[in-house]
Amino acid sequence: MAQEKKSTHILIVEDDKEIREGLASYLRENNLEVTTAADGDEMQTKLSPEIDLIVLDVMLPGKDGLTLCRELRTASDIPVIMLTARGEPTDRVLGIEMGADDYIVKPFHSRELLSRINAVLRRADAPGREEREAMLKNKITFANWVLDLDSQALTSKDDLVVSLTPTEFRLLEAFLTHPNRLLSRDQLMNFTHGRDASPVDRSIDVTVGRLRQHLNDSKGKIIKTMHGQGYMLDVPVKRIR
Repeated sequence: MAQEKKSTHILIVEDDKEIREGLASYLRENNLEVTTAADGDEMQTKLSPEIDLIVLDVMLPGKDGLTLCRELRTASDIPVIMLTARGEPTDRVLGIEMGADDYIVKPFHSRELLSRINAVLRRADAPGREEREAMLKNKITFANWVLDLDSQALTSKDDLVVSLTPTEFRLLEAFLTHPNRLLSRDQLMNFTHGRDASPVDRSIDVTVGRLRQHLNDSKGKIIKTMHGQGYMLDVPVKRIR
């Protein structure tokens, strides 16, 4: 007998009961399994390997959503969509810096959140990825680093393992599969966010900055900034089995 497909499980962390229950009801109507929490402490009790994505409010009692997202990223790469009443671009950048995969500003329509959830899950699941990787060798070496395409682990020559978020991994993979080639911000946004990329979104610069921190590339010798044009990986790349 074929195994029944597991439904997608969303954890909503929102202190406003009306918003929390309204979102939960809407997502359940759209065939998603939903668990809710009112703050960070309750979120910790509800976290489990069954959770596929977290919808996380920024303004929470106790630890705020940005702090919770940063702490979550130290132990997990589960996708996170931030909810906030703040609409300033700097707030979006801050959310991305903390490791969020997307950012939605209140007020919003429940249908928009559902669309964002589906988009983030598509990127995390990376449809067609197995087919692409079958055409590549399993590991890529560059500048004394090794990226494992199967585990998505980045390892240094000293065996230091760096945990990458899904967005960071897709960005690094884009650079490594297009070495010594100028990639515009729009191209990189398409690699990391697909057709859901916004033409005015510059969060790619934040992700490049985080990658440089992981690679100890503060001077931009590995990932070069091509001013007014984009970025380029400027080191030799080799694929190994």
